[in-house]
Order: sequence, then C-alpha cells, then structure tokens
Amino acid sequence: MSTVAEELSDQSGPVEDRPVARPREGGRRGFAVVLRPRTWPVRPSVVLAWAVLALVAVAALWPGLLTDRAPDAADPLHALTPPGSDHWFGTDQLGQDVYSRVAHGARYSLAAGLGATGLAIVVGAALGVLAATAGRAVDELVMRVTDILLAFPGLLLALLVVAVLGPGSVHSTLAISASMVPGFVRLARAQALVIRDSDYVQAARVLGRSKTSVFLRHLLPNALPPVLVLATVGVGSAVIAGSSLSFLGLGPQPPAPEWGAMLSQGRDLLDISWAPAVFPGAAITLTVLAVNVVGRDLQHRFEGRTAGVRH
Repeated sequence: MSTVAEELSDQSGPVEDRPVARPREGGRRGFAVVLRPRTWPVRPSVVLAWAVLALVAVAALWPGLLTDRAPDAADPLHALTPPGSDHWFGTDQLGQDVYSRVAHGARYSLAAGLGATGLAIVVGAALGVLAATAGRAVDELVMRVTDILLAFPGLLLALLVVAVLGPGSVHSTLAISASMVPGFVRLARAQALVIRDSDYVQAARVLGRSKTSVFLRHLLPNALPPVLVLATVGVGSAVIAGSSLSFLGLGPQPPAPEWGAMLSQGRDLLDISWAPAVFPGAAITLTVLAVNVVGRDLQHRFEGRTAGVRH
C-alpha cells in the first residue's frame, strides 16, 4: 500500500535535506500560489480524472440520482444474475443489485479517504509546525516518535490501531489517519523551518507581533499549501487502506455496501459469477487512479508556481 510517508521517501535524501518551496512574503499568498489559474493546457487525462471524481462525488452525496434500487434489497430468486438490462452489474449471492451497491458504497470509501486524510493533515501539520518552532527538546521528541512510526508499513500500523480499537467505520478511519500522520509531520516541519528563518517573519517579530499573530499570518498559511497538495495523493492511499481493512473484515460491517467488503465477498464467487468481485474492484481502481492523476497534476502545478520564488 502506498502511503504518504512512502510518497516522501520516493525522493532521495531525508525530507529535511530536500529543497522546500520558498514561501512568498505576506503570509496568505502561499494559497494564491496553488489557486492561481494555470498557464499551460490541461491534459485530457486530467480532465477524465476530474470527471471520474465528479461521478464518485455524486454517487457518495446523492446516490439516488444514479439508481433507485436499495443497496440491501435482496431477491434470492435472481441471485448471481449476470450483467444485463435489468441489473447493469449483475447481482450477488443474495440477489442484491451490484450496481446499486457500488453506487452507494462510494460514500463509505470516500468518507474513509477524506476523513482519514483531513484528520492526518490537522494532526500532522500541527505537530510539524510545533516541532519546528517550540525548541530543540520538543523537536527531538516529535521527530523521534515520527521516525518510529515511519518504521512500520502503513497498513501494518493501521492494523495495529484497529486491533486495539476494534473494527468499524470510525475506528478504521482513525487507524488510516494514524498511518498517514508521520508523512505530514515531516513535510510540515520542513516547510516551517524555512518559514521560521525567513526575513519577513523576523521582521514581524522585531515589530512586536505576537507569537499567535506570526503563527496565523505567516507560519500556518505558508506551511499548509505543500501539505494540502500532498494530501490529494494521500486520499488515494487512504481509499486503498480503507478498502484493505474492509476486505479483512475490519471496516464497515455488513450489510454496509463498502467496496472492499464487496470485493472480499465476491472473491469466493469467482468460479460461479465474476461480476460481484470485478465491479467493486474496478470502482476502487478507477477512483484511486483518478485521485493520483489529479494529485500529481496539482503537485506539478504547485512546484511550477513556486519555482524561483525567494524570501
């Protein structure tokens, strides 16, 4: 499973030693770097990825727009029906419509991906900025704990957390978030170290600005953009992790139409019917691919906007 920590380790050298995007002066301008309109043509693959994500978002928020069938409506007389005009994706062993379950299952996978990533951003960014600004003792403590957590593969760490908390949607989200936090801590710390020593932060301190004002106007706005950009790729990793936990029976419990759980149930039916396993697996694959394409595009956009920026 690819994790945020692995995204960071793909590049040579530790995070602290890699060049970090230099923030523009003025605090909130860091967000403008990411949000400013593009100056080069958008690739067709990026447009297609956005279209897939839009479809997944519609399925997660308004599944009734895509199907009028209940995801848990069983019809044993039509169990394991192959895909056709009545059941586009066929039916499972209970006669439940696979298309309806895939559409309603987007809510669980998207909630796990976004929820875990959002929580990891909040905790990771806070700890990273704290480590960079609170003194050497705090920095050493936070980074040594981070290094220990990075020694565990992301899925193994998530499994350990679920083993302690127990299965379920909330617990699996917390477990996935815990496996993502170390990567965000290191990135936020590296960015905060650059911002802490910048001229405009030093000038703000000389002018008598409070620590809270410096943190809110300069440190936080400039430390968050690279973290948010990396988070777009992290959502894909979180979706895979959530599906993996559900596949093992540690995520949302039946009859919840979660994609990983559907894939686990469908694998036992492959010699009888391929549809119950193939379509949930395809939904996971397409969603993760779309998230990664959009995330990589935003990374290139951010790097291009920050190239050449100096204190």
